[in-house]
Amino acid sequence: MLIRTLAVVLLLFPALWAGVPDAKANPARDIVFDVYRNGSAFGEHAVSFDEDADGTLRVRTDIELRVGLGPITVFHYEHDAVEVWRDGELVSLSAQTVKDGERERVALSGAELPELPPSSHWRGYDPEVSTILNTETGEPMPVRVSDLGLETIETAAGPVEARRIRMAGTLTVDLWYDRDGRWVGCEFEARGQTIRYVLRNV
Repeated sequence: MLIRTLAVVLLLFPALWAGVPDAKANPARDIVFDVYRNGSAFGEHAVSFDEDADGTLRVRTDIELRVGLGPITVFHYEHDAVEVWRDGELVSLSAQTVKDGERERVALSGAELPELPPSSHWRGYDPEVSTILNTETGEPMPVRVSDLGLETIETAAGPVEARRIRMAGTLTVDLWYDRDGRWVGCEFEARGQTIRYVLRNV
């Protein structure tokens, strides 16, 4: 079903740019995407950053996608996740996902937390990464990554030069990151439908 396919894809792609600052660096500005399905509004995907005085970094991902037929909702997906980072290390992850009318929760910390980069998009990864942590399920997820070079993409505030990364897993997803390593775009095909992310805040 489309809802299951999209749920996997939305959590599949981390930022994969060799120059992206790690979690020890100053957090990036918040990232907000408007999401479109075949050119029609589909929802929002946001990543926000909050750093405490002691350097602890909390990163929150909020995704809400919805399709309606008149007053009836025919597709609804929500994902809320919070990562806690200290000294560049992920120390806890909590997430809640609603799909197909069912709710799934993940809570990992300490020894429960696999030593894998989480699939939360904002943080840089080694381009040779082959496994990431699915923040929806808390399970490892295999991926294959290709760097397709620089190109210009459109955002709500105008064109941005960005590096295009193609990640192959359950589906093939194209991702774009600017020269600072900030996630600025995404596009993929799911069951004949084109899903596109447009950055709202440059």
